[in-house]
Amino acid sequence: MAVKEYDVLIVGSGHSGGMAANILTGKGISCLMLNAGPEADFAKDRVAKPVYELPYHGLGEPGRHPHIYQANEFNANQWVDEREVPYTQPKDAPYNWVRVRLVGGRSLFWARESFRLSDYEFNAAEIDGGGDSWPIRLADLDPYYSRVEGIFRVMGRKEGWPQFPDGNFIETNYGPDSTTIRKVIELATARGIGCSKGRSAQGQNGLASSINLLLPDALATGKLDLVSNAIVREITVDKNTGLASGAHFIDRHSRREMYAKARVVILAAGTLESTRLLLNSGVGNSSGVMGHYLIDQIYGVNVVASVPEARDGKAPQGLMGGNTFMPRFRNLKKGENRGFIKGYCMRISSGGGASPEYFADYGESLQKKLDMYAGSCMSAGIYGERVAHFENHVRIDKDVKDAWGIPVLHIEARDTDNEHKLAKDAADTAEEIFKEAGWDIVSKTDRYNPPGYSIHELGTCRMGDNPKTSVLNKFSQSHDVKNLFVVDGASFVTCGWQNPTMTILALSMRASEYCAEQMRQRNI
Repeated sequence: MAVKEYDVLIVGSGHSGGMAANILTGKGISCLMLNAGPEADFAKDRVAKPVYELPYHGLGEPGRHPHIYQANEFNANQWVDEREVPYTQPKDAPYNWVRVRLVGGRSLFWARESFRLSDYEFNAAEIDGGGDSWPIRLADLDPYYSRVEGIFRVMGRKEGWPQFPDGNFIETNYGPDSTTIRKVIELATARGIGCSKGRSAQGQNGLASSINLLLPDALATGKLDLVSNAIVREITVDKNTGLASGAHFIDRHSRREMYAKARVVILAAGTLESTRLLLNSGVGNSSGVMGHYLIDQIYGVNVVASVPEARDGKAPQGLMGGNTFMPRFRNLKKGENRGFIKGYCMRISSGGGASPEYFADYGESLQKKLDMYAGSCMSAGIYGERVAHFENHVRIDKDVKDAWGIPVLHIEARDTDNEHKLAKDAADTAEEIFKEAGWDIVSKTDRYNPPGYSIHELGTCRMGDNPKTSVLNKFSQSHDVKNLFVVDGASFVTCGWQNPTMTILALSMRASEYCAEQMRQRNI
């Protein structure tokens, strides 16, 4: 029997795949979407159980999620089981690759922080005095950002700061700040640090996901077929034309191998899964750059202080509570030199307590300290930008295969002095502000989590104008295979300090509209 041919094959159903399907089907283009996992059944898969009914008392099954710090026995079914789909890494370079194989992907679980990249990121080479810039600028992506922000209903405060671009926001009255937050703003402003509020997607009906904001409209057109539990093994290329022709995939349960045929292939499986698929397929890497320049954000730097007059539950009304958000404030001026490039944002929150690990104590004495500090603490954390290095890369480990016989990734990423100096500057800055305010430092660390922990892995199929130094062009289209697009985070050249979701969505929208026009003109 002849295989049905679709206009477009989309691999992955998260934010980037959902956006591609939404745009393309809206233009009458037939799409097949393959997703490696099942649809989430909230009634069946989400139940409340006391910890004593769980086999491992909430701690999780050994070996199931060794690299996912966010995993425990209560949420184990939402993460990829690393015994089924492992990856390898050097012993001295841990990497936390956090994956979700459900329809909707990680869009089901993201924290909804919704920032645009700025030209400090897009034009990084000029700002940093080295490295690489994107082949696009904020002006190229601005109209797509605005449309995405409208769909996801992003709430935020406009500031007019170039490093923190304004957008199509829901205007919100945040109300008055507490006394402690006003003190932080005063001290930060004196240092030339701007203080704002975070920006977040409100979504609809409690969810800001591909499955409620993007896929329903695509399915309603009748132009989208969605196949779950379909594990894509290889992208196929027509030997006569050099164009992508479809993909071999495996049914997750039966292990039956099937084939999907399409005029165009769009990869949206997540940065490293899309790259793994391309590397296993031997497609699109004439530059030799594929798999390189793996990047993500720094998480884990933390400083906690206690406000003396708030201890023992004695805080007067209005003293504690709330937060302030400081977008990147380092290396914004030419000539600024603190021993590192790039920057970080900082969020300071008021009104929390102290964690037990802050004290060398136990038992009743420890409990008294926790009770004393409860509600009196100020905490500062950051998202910092890692530098993209060629040496930080992924490649195929042919000696290890997943449960379906597909070779896995070997991931190798190491931080440099730049990341360490950036983290130290952030911790020192927070400490200085807290001390100047007259608060007591309870805990300070400039140590941070391993690469990958942010769940914002980016790069490995970077875009660029030069096919010899990049994998994709400025429309997320393969330089080598004109009917192949990669619309997830793999295309990023720099990662910025920002959550990448809005940028991924905007790039996918832009690439999908370009793809549709190229198909209309019969160029692909």
